[in-house]
Amino acid sequence: MRVLALAMAGALLATPLVPVAEAHAAAVPCPRPAPPAPGPTPAATPSPDPVQRAVGGPRLATSGLVVPPGVPQPPKVAATSWLVADLDTGEVLGGCGPHEYATPASVQKLLLAATMLPRLDPAGVVTITAGDLDIEPGSSAVGLVAGGRYRVETLWLGLLLRSGNEVANALARLGGGADGMAGGLRAMNEQARLLGAYQTHAATPSGLDGPGQFTSAYDLALITRACFADARFRRYVATREAAIPAQPRQRAKGFTIDNDNQLLYHYPGALGGKTGYTDLARHTYVGIAERGGRRLVVTLLGADVIDKRGWQQGAALLDWGFELPSAASVGVLVSPGAATASAPPAGVPPQALPGGASGAETSQAAVLAGRLRSASLIGLAVGVTLLAGGLAGRRRWRHRTAATRAGRR
Repeated sequence: MRVLALAMAGALLATPLVPVAEAHAAAVPCPRPAPPAPGPTPAATPSPDPVQRAVGGPRLATSGLVVPPGVPQPPKVAATSWLVADLDTGEVLGGCGPHEYATPASVQKLLLAATMLPRLDPAGVVTITAGDLDIEPGSSAVGLVAGGRYRVETLWLGLLLRSGNEVANALARLGGGADGMAGGLRAMNEQARLLGAYQTHAATPSGLDGPGQFTSAYDLALITRACFADARFRRYVATREAAIPAQPRQRAKGFTIDNDNQLLYHYPGALGGKTGYTDLARHTYVGIAERGGRRLVVTLLGADVIDKRGWQQGAALLDWGFELPSAASVGVLVSPGAATASAPPAGVPPQALPGGASGAETSQAAVLAGRLRSASLIGLAVGVTLLAGGLAGRRRWRHRTAATRAGRR
């Protein structure tokens, strides 16, 4: 019994006792320039889910920097989170807080495109309603007019070149079926779950700030990869100039629009992307480029303009990514339907409320849980040893008593 107890105690003490705490080791800080002046209060986001944070690989479950060993340090960018990945192989080359929640701004329109491109005939002609034009005053718009009739393809160009918020409303309404825009939003959130973008929730089709709206750098890469699988999308985002036709009945003249994505004009091999900005989200950006037969995607969230604009920060990260060997990887962009994380509900997650737990709070809880587990197992081992010693001592006492009684007879 004593030998068995000692063996059990040894086995317990030899077991790694705090795997949860080890999984939340101190994050490596991301290289950033000097922080800017404080901006608006960040939006409330859901409590971190360790399962969803590990989608694509366990190394991606960090709030800090994750890069392959031995590679050059990535450039300093003023974004709260970012990711660089191979668009074709799906290999993630590196990132900063790739699964950290953030507010998307207009890069949310990529989820709208991934959802509605297969649903809408580009040759179809649609009528713009007054409801479509109900957008935040001063926000980005193409300049469509109520009652105007436009080809669906024209709407896509207006969405992706000029980030038209009225166009986003129209496309969501058209693709939402009988439920209109509400149906379009449901479809967008269903599409996010299908793609494995479990940390993405759309509250508006345009990306204008809404309650419970968030995404992550990793999710944006998944969504962008799905968009680029569509030849029409590739053509739209690479278009530099498009014509918006006149609407004689509304006495509206025709005009041309230019692509807002400056990467197309200044970065060799640029294939497209999407810009975004709100006071709450700060600058957000997605860029795609090709070099030496490789196509890379970069996603940035929560960026400030200190010494570089959003697209310039993306360009610097693309340069860094193209310098890495093709075998470099810290994770992978999962294929649609392949992620094993449990998807959140279609509505606004209940934990997306003010006061939701932060990553630091989760990490502290994990460390505490690990310490408690360690103490419990050590206590159990000591208890088993003491119990075995007690049983052995009692047995020896019984043997001595029996021998004494035998001698008295």
